[in-house]
Amino acid sequence: MKKLQSSLLLLFLFFAVTAFAQRPEGQGGKPGGQGGPKVKVTGKLIEQDTKQPLEFANIIIQTTSNVTVNGGLTDAKGEFSLEVPAGTYNIKYDFISFKTVVISNKIITEDTNLGTTAMASDATQLSEIAITAERSTVEIKLDKRVYTVGNDMMVKGGTVSDVLDNVPSVSVDAEGNVALRGNQSVTILIDGRPSTMAGSNVAEVLRLLPADSVDKVEVITNPSARYDAEGGGGIINIVLKKGKADGFNGSVVATTGDPANHGVSTNLNFRSENFNIFSNIGYNYRKNPGNSMNNTKYLNEDNSAKSYTDEKRENVREREGYNASFGLEYFLTKKTTWTNSVNIRRNTGGNDTDTYYQNYDADHVFTSTRYRNNNEDTNETNVNYSTNLIHKFNDKGHELKIDGSISMSKDDNLSGISNTTLGSDTTTYQRTLNNQEENRSLLQADYVLPIGQNSKFEAGYRGSFSTLDNDARAENLVDGNWANDPNYSNYLEYKEKVNALYTQFGSKAGKFSYLLGLRWEDSNIDVNLLSTGEYNNKNYNNFFPSAFLTYEFNQNTNASINYSRRINRPRGRFLNPFSGLESNINIFKGNPDLNPSYTNAIDLGFLKKWSQLTLSSSAYVNLTDAPFQFIRRLNGLYVEDTPVIITSPTNIGKEFRFGFEFNVNYNPFKWWRINSNFNFYRNQTDGDYSYSYFDQKTQQTVNAYLDLNSSGASWTTRINSKISLPYKIDWQLNGNYEAPQNTSQGRRVGVASANTSFSKDVLKDKGTIGLSIQDIFNSRKMKFETFINGESSSYSEMQWRQRQVTLSFTYRFNMNKNDKQQQQRQQQDGGGEEYMGG
Repeated sequence: MKKLQSSLLLLFLFFAVTAFAQRPEGQGGKPGGQGGPKVKVTGKLIEQDTKQPLEFANIIIQTTSNVTVNGGLTDAKGEFSLEVPAGTYNIKYDFISFKTVVISNKIITEDTNLGTTAMASDATQLSEIAITAERSTVEIKLDKRVYTVGNDMMVKGGTVSDVLDNVPSVSVDAEGNVALRGNQSVTILIDGRPSTMAGSNVAEVLRLLPADSVDKVEVITNPSARYDAEGGGGIINIVLKKGKADGFNGSVVATTGDPANHGVSTNLNFRSENFNIFSNIGYNYRKNPGNSMNNTKYLNEDNSAKSYTDEKRENVREREGYNASFGLEYFLTKKTTWTNSVNIRRNTGGNDTDTYYQNYDADHVFTSTRYRNNNEDTNETNVNYSTNLIHKFNDKGHELKIDGSISMSKDDNLSGISNTTLGSDTTTYQRTLNNQEENRSLLQADYVLPIGQNSKFEAGYRGSFSTLDNDARAENLVDGNWANDPNYSNYLEYKEKVNALYTQFGSKAGKFSYLLGLRWEDSNIDVNLLSTGEYNNKNYNNFFPSAFLTYEFNQNTNASINYSRRINRPRGRFLNPFSGLESNINIFKGNPDLNPSYTNAIDLGFLKKWSQLTLSSSAYVNLTDAPFQFIRRLNGLYVEDTPVIITSPTNIGKEFRFGFEFNVNYNPFKWWRINSNFNFYRNQTDGDYSYSYFDQKTQQTVNAYLDLNSSGASWTTRINSKISLPYKIDWQLNGNYEAPQNTSQGRRVGVASANTSFSKDVLKDKGTIGLSIQDIFNSRKMKFETFINGESSSYSEMQWRQRQVTLSFTYRFNMNKNDKQQQQRQQQDGGGEEYMGG
């Protein structure tokens, strides 16, 4: 079966690469076909009705015998500039859903400005194509990539985790951990704000948000000083939907699936000249079966076998969720807009886990079986209010933005646990309680002042303030009474105050442009363990410089080099000493003594656009001081005769990471779109770790040392193909592969997976039926081999969710295609306004 999976994936990759290799000649590249001196042809394209510029419109310059001499795309202002030899040409303007414009037999003997050309909508084309504004797209820019979710059937009925797993450069492992270019030190924002619940696992937050609430995802691999310095690997910003089309309009999405995945959501919007009301309301019910295994060989000091334990776990996560967001965008004047919104999210559910432990002696002779059941109930509530005021002093970019938000989150977990050794009458009982409450507030101001035609000054302030209380308790039933277990109980109080100021200046001179910035952040953080009376204050302030230099070879070709300094603060489960006891021999434990890590990031980028192809490539280097490493070690406790192994984050020495990445968008035909990503990186860690523990069995203190020096290379690739079939049917297929990688304590095993979806427009394009299959081969598992000298050797697998089949139906009302195109342009024009970068 594994060979079949690999063969199918390799076959898919082969066809995609073959399609890329067969890109028709003459699509861009160097001008040719005529000799003589070069002259420059410039112009501008706008939409006839709205007078808005048309970005990415196609310009083709051909000889009178239809030989292409040069071609390109318009920029954000709708302008273009191309060089051709002097001669007579036919010039063609082409843009999807607009009537093609042709200028025939144009004599060009010197630099020529063709002026402004207005392109009219093509009603015939509009009736034949799918809704442009709802198509999923990947827009590659020099400084970031923007993935518009649109009508992506691959993620209908899914969660934000599914959305991120479709985004170039981003990967989501089986546990839901998000990595950017293979680096998990990434900051995830929702509408430019922290993804709340700093005390919880961010992966779980992303699994609770429905995919249908997402408009687009912005990926910034090396942010400037304007953006928050948090996240050594970069920033991922998830932008939620907010209607922009005029009048009353909206959509309803209903989904069902197997395993159970049922839901309904609606997006409603009413926009007039003076205000815009928008909302998103949804309900979902999911039942996700998962499984894991951890086979461990316990070692003597000479690495000979002491005993064996095979742990096998099966669980079913059940979630019922409600989410509602309401907002009012009020146009106070033509230059001032005030937006207020409220978001409410509530999720309840449980996680029923059955774990079997097969125990063996040193000769691998079976000794006993132990069964453990963990029945967890969860209750999570989040309320967020945000406000945004934008004043534009003029239409040249001079503006002031003020943002504020307040949020409250509660997450309560209660588990009942039974533990039985099969063949005996002995059953022990435990229960755990983990209640979290967080309050967070943000205040931000950003000022932008254009200077002349090509320069810009920016400055701003950002204050982030949060408090978290985490009451975690474990209790054992002894003689009919519940007794506290101090090994897994604590009350964590976390307080964070971060104030930041930034300024940056950018300018363009000829083909060169630069952006220099400096950010200052003051951090005051308290990590208090009230149960044990441990109080820890971390007060530090830092400067974070950034520098960006770009050279524009021509309108469609750019190269850049940039530098920034970043910080990665430990939060949530990284600090919390207790997280749960689903397994009582393999336990994750946070480290309240963690310090922040600092990263110096250098990125060299290159961007090239052809009429059918966009290529973005980069080479990058990250140097990190005191990075977080997950250390797996003994802690001296035993369950019966089985040692307990703790996994905990620790600051370790230095980390050196370098790599290169390619992102490609290719449209070989109008009915076929391909985007792919390839990332190769090498990671080197220098460091060691010394620790001691009191062995419960030998009643002695054990001192241990781990050499964590390691180096290893790995690579990931993703390719996504979307084909428009006859009868308004779209077929989407993607494949992913993560190569093996060495770690400080072992090796991560490679994994391949694939997803597919079909969709068909119905009801005169007002409705869409979709069918998606996530993880076609049921192969998506995290696999690790771990070796601890003189302690243990283990192999583990973890599958958070099994193969998922989802059927969805989308219905849109009061949204004709002209409205949708206008909505798309408004989103492109205002896309940056939703991001609180400072």
